[in-house]
Amino acid sequence: MTTQNKEYWLAKQQSISLQNKAFINGEFVEAQNGTTYDTINPATGELLTATAACSEQDVNTAVAAARRTFDSGIWADKAPSERKAVMKKLAALIMENHEELALLESLNVGKPVQDAMNIDIPGSAGCFEWYAEAVDKMYGEVAPTDGNNIATITREPVGVVAAVVPWNFPLDIAAWKLAPALISGNSVILKPAEQSPLTALKLAELAQQAGIPDGVLNVVTGHGHIVGKALGLHQDVDCLAFTGSTRVGKMFMAYSAESNMKQVWPETGGKSPNLIFADCDLDAAVEHAAMGIFFNQGEVCSANSRILIERSIKDQFVEKFLAKAGSMKVGDPLDSDTQVGALIDINHAGNVRECIRKANDEGATMLTGGAGDTATAVVEPTIFDDVSPQMSIAKDEVFGPVAALITFDSEAEAVAIANDSVYGLAASLWTTNLNRAHRVAKKLKAGTVSVNTMDALDFSTPFGGFKQSGFGRDLSLHAFDKFTQLKTTWIKLG
Repeated sequence: MTTQNKEYWLAKQQSISLQNKAFINGEFVEAQNGTTYDTINPATGELLTATAACSEQDVNTAVAAARRTFDSGIWADKAPSERKAVMKKLAALIMENHEELALLESLNVGKPVQDAMNIDIPGSAGCFEWYAEAVDKMYGEVAPTDGNNIATITREPVGVVAAVVPWNFPLDIAAWKLAPALISGNSVILKPAEQSPLTALKLAELAQQAGIPDGVLNVVTGHGHIVGKALGLHQDVDCLAFTGSTRVGKMFMAYSAESNMKQVWPETGGKSPNLIFADCDLDAAVEHAAMGIFFNQGEVCSANSRILIERSIKDQFVEKFLAKAGSMKVGDPLDSDTQVGALIDINHAGNVRECIRKANDEGATMLTGGAGDTATAVVEPTIFDDVSPQMSIAKDEVFGPVAALITFDSEAEAVAIANDSVYGLAASLWTTNLNRAHRVAKKLKAGTVSVNTMDALDFSTPFGGFKQSGFGRDLSLHAFDKFTQLKTTWIKLG
């Protein structure tokens, strides 16, 4: 694990320049209407830069560049081994620039710089590396026809892909979309969240250095209701991959219906349950429960925000959980000891504080935390007890460091409470009983169930949800299903 002190990062901040222009057809360009918007450091409130506020006109230019490069075959027609070499070089460049990227991520979104340094940036590079290594190991099929016919089934790139990504893991989730899309031969328009454009623009610079042809990767900055909507409605975008809220995911599906029926792959909200049975390793369950809700300031779509505890161990769990939450350092993201930084902006912090107020009003018992200094974007780890499944704090996605504790008396009750949600992104369960682990995992309606761990994730396994958590799957070989289309070629022999 790499550790640098605050003084080191402040000095490094002075040595880097912040790119603030969109990247279209191989060039960094101002928005065509000349407008910008402020990009703010949420931890300090300071202005970082004024970023190009692109419009539908810029989207049209980027899509045209992507279509032109795709149709030319300059990238799509390269041998998989050639695209692989470029993508591996991009992965290497990410790691060569990992300190700058980590600092950009921390300054831009308020997360602890050590988390960005040790988790986000290596994870992004690893994702490009993994898909680069996977592409030349994917084979087509030959159908079992009679001897007078040959039918081959091959994968082809879908064409022009729009990738709309959130602000909680800007570079990481961009890599989840871009790596399989690009290695498959597509041309891509990346739309970072308006709050977090900095690492996306740096990535565009590195991609060009790695050898990705101009126009194959474009980054269009700006507001979601303008740029995102224009991509969603565009007649020449073949596929749109999205990570974000359920509300916006539904909007993209509607845009598809209104335009060209483009494929839309949403990975959306979550209210993930963490089931803690009496026969668990309690210390391990407490440690992971804290990470499951407080890591990344709780700004994680799969955050284990509903903690279900068997009644017989409830008091023991609460005592240890409070101690763990109280030991976590909250504050300056550039401090190497900080574990909980700032939320993305003061507006989102206000939304989290409103959820806290509502939980108090509905009768939940706040054991620690609270609104804190409302002039800042920092919210301390907050824990509510005496939560019923009907309360808003047990149903609504807070997207902040707020845990809801719910008591259960039986396995059946725990499963019923866990599944009582419109979401189904992830779930965790803690037990030393192997039979129970299998039995309960099968009953939980979630895309990923982690047993005796938390939010288990790997490039080799798909990530996505059930119900209103969407149906898109990032990671693993299954991600190729989003960015390729199957072609049957039938040959009648003489």
